[in-house]
Amino acid sequence: MSSGDSAGLDPMSPMAPIRPRNALRRGTRRARQAFVRDTMVAFGGLSAVSQVVGPFVPSGASGAVVGLSVGACLGWGLLRARPAVRVRQDFRRPEMTVVVETGDLFDQPAHLVVGFCDTFDTLSAGGRLINGDSVQAQLLDRRYDGDVHRLDAELDAALAPAEPVAREARADKPLGKLDRYPVGTVAVLGTRPRLVFGVAYSRIGNDYVASSGVEDLWRGLAGLWDALRAHAQLERVAMPLVGSGLARLGHLDRDSLLRLVLMSFVARSREAPICRELRVVVRPGELEGIDMRELAAFLAALASGPQR
Repeated sequence: MSSGDSAGLDPMSPMAPIRPRNALRRGTRRARQAFVRDTMVAFGGLSAVSQVVGPFVPSGASGAVVGLSVGACLGWGLLRARPAVRVRQDFRRPEMTVVVETGDLFDQPAHLVVGFCDTFDTLSAGGRLINGDSVQAQLLDRRYDGDVHRLDAELDAALAPAEPVAREARADKPLGKLDRYPVGTVAVLGTRPRLVFGVAYSRIGNDYVASSGVEDLWRGLAGLWDALRAHAQLERVAMPLVGSGLARLGHLDRDSLLRLVLMSFVARSREAPICRELRVVVRPGELEGIDMRELAAFLAALASGPQR
C-alpha cells in the first residue's frame, strides 16, 4: 500500500474493509424491526379510522379498500425502514450538533480537516507519495490550484513553531520531505472563513508505505481537537472519514472508525467546547460500509448520557 493511500488517512481509498457479519446482522435486524414496528403502527391507525368510516363504505368496495390499506401500510413500513443517508444529533452540554452525511468535503461551508503523514509530504511522485484520488490531492487541486509551492510555503510557516522529532537522510528517503513531526501535529492553513487543519495521523516509512494504529489515530484526533478549539472559534468543521485506508487500521471497519472519531470528539467536547457543529462527510460509495441506523442509535445514546 503506497503512502498516497494513507498520507491523509485517505477515505478515498478503493480498499474497503470487510464488515463483520454480526455488524451486518445488527443493521438488518434493526431495519427489520423498524419495518415491522412502523407497519403495525400504520395498521393500527388505519384500523381506528376504518371503524369510524367503515359503515359508510359500500360493501362492494370494501375489498378494494382493504387491499389499498394493506398496500399503504406496507409501503409506509418500507419507507420508514429504508437506509438513511444522513444522521443528525443535537447535544445540550455543550450545545453542539454532530452530522454524518454523504457529499463532497470541499463543497462544505466550513473549516476543513485534511490528513497528512508525519513528514507532511505534498509531492505526488507519480502516486508513490500522494495518491491522486486522496483528500490531500484534492486539497492541492481544489484549494491551491495545483500550486504545490504555495502549499509547501504555508505548511512551512504553520509548522515553524513545531519541533521535528527526527530527520531522515536523503539517501534513506529519496523522495519527499525529511523532517518528521509527532503524530498529532496540526498545521493550520489558509485564511478565514475556511481554514484547513492539516493533521498528522500516520507515519510514512522510507519505503513510502504509511501505517498507523488505533493509538496513533486517537493521538491525532486529540491534537486536532486542541487545534480546532484554539483556531476554529466554535465555527462549523467538516472532516472526511479517516483511517479506512491505513493498513494497520484495516481490522477496524468503517462503523468502528466512525464511532471512534465521534466518541473522541464528544469526550473532548465535554471538557471544553470545540465547535458548534462537526460534519463527517463520507462518499456515497463508503455508505455501504456504514450502518446509519445503528450510528443514529449510537449518537442518541451519547447525547442522552449524564453529561447531556
